[in-house]
Amino acid sequence: MDVLAPISQIMSKDLITVNEKDKLTVVRDIFEQHKIHHIPVVRFHTVVGIISKSDYLYFVRGFTQNEEDKFVNDSRLKAYNADEIMTSKIAKVQSTDRINVAIELFAINRFHAIPVVEDEQLVGIVTTHDIIRALADGTLVA
Repeated sequence: MDVLAPISQIMSKDLITVNEKDKLTVVRDIFEQHKIHHIPVVRFHTVVGIISKSDYLYFVRGFTQNEEDKFVNDSRLKAYNADEIMTSKIAKVQSTDRINVAIELFAINRFHAIPVVEDEQLVGIVTTHDIIRALADGTLVA
């Protein structure tokens, strides 16, 4: 496979998403239960934003680890919605765009995940990890 192949060949298709009005407890649970670093935020099937693990950790950084403060921490997570910490101005690519388009977007910008859409409907996500993995197993060549 080369960098001119379509993004659909390396993108992740098994997505875990949240709705923009989901509470941050849902976001916390996803990050704790799955080995992912980006959660697309959708309204129906249309992507409206993305929450990175860094976004989430930045929000919770003031939380304490004491058992007595667990109630306060949970209350804070229940009080905020996904749309309050998501990044809404995001790049998107089409599943038919070439892999090199994603590589260029990653090189120019400071993000590590790009939602993949078809007719504005979320169908996947491509990350820097997907590209590194494809390079490491030799399925992607420059």
